[in-house]
Amino acid sequence: MLSISLDPEIERRLSELAKRHGKTMADYARELIEDDIEDIYTAEARLADPQPTLTVDQVRKELGLDD
Repeated sequence: MLSISLDPEIERRLSELAKRHGKTMADYARELIEDDIEDIYTAEARLADPQPTLTVDQVRKELGLDD
């Protein structure tokens, strides 16, 4: 179980959003945390196995956008 304190304005906005869409504030908090955790794991995996960077021109050529 997790308990967090939010800035009153953020809590108000979250409450309004939840009511508008028929969800609970916990539903939204859970979704946001899960998305952020996945983003962090993806970033860590990419940092552990860096790939060469490409310039915009290289990407355009690779995708055939300069034809």
